[in-house]
Amino acid sequence: MLAISFFGELPYSLLSVVVVAIIFYQQKYKRESLFVSTVLLSGLIILGIKNVINRPRPTAFYVRLVEINRFQSYPSGHVLSYTLFFGFLIILMNTLKDVPKLTRNIVTYLSAFLMITIAPSRIYLGAHWFTDTVGGFLLGLICLFPLCYFYFKKKAN
Repeated sequence: MLAISFFGELPYSLLSVVVVAIIFYQQKYKRESLFVSTVLLSGLIILGIKNVINRPRPTAFYVRLVEINRFQSYPSGHVLSYTLFFGFLIILMNTLKDVPKLTRNIVTYLSAFLMITIAPSRIYLGAHWFTDTVGGFLLGLICLFPLCYFYFKKKAN
């Protein structure tokens, strides 16, 4: 469960997005690189919402804590960022047909696996309540829709 959550921890979450954006850029997908980079803005959204809601994390009195976290609980930043980042990668892999099929399949299946398992991993680790992960997933979708909208709108023109 710690391994599943790894890509959501700072600085690895930032590094993951930057590395993937650089890979797209080097492979001549400059526009895709720019859109992948915009995923970093979700960090500001998370911090803002967490500070407004200010919900405390689960404590050892209620759950078994595997890791101690510093920020507020609602919504889960890991779940939001995984839904947005890996969700967008799945969209790109199903859109960019000139990327080798094996690469598209590996990225799609790995991304889907991480998106599906991040919420249970955060609950198992004692970092979040179930509702925190649901909120993170819904906010991730709310961020993913306009990202995809603008990606496909500009591509059509």
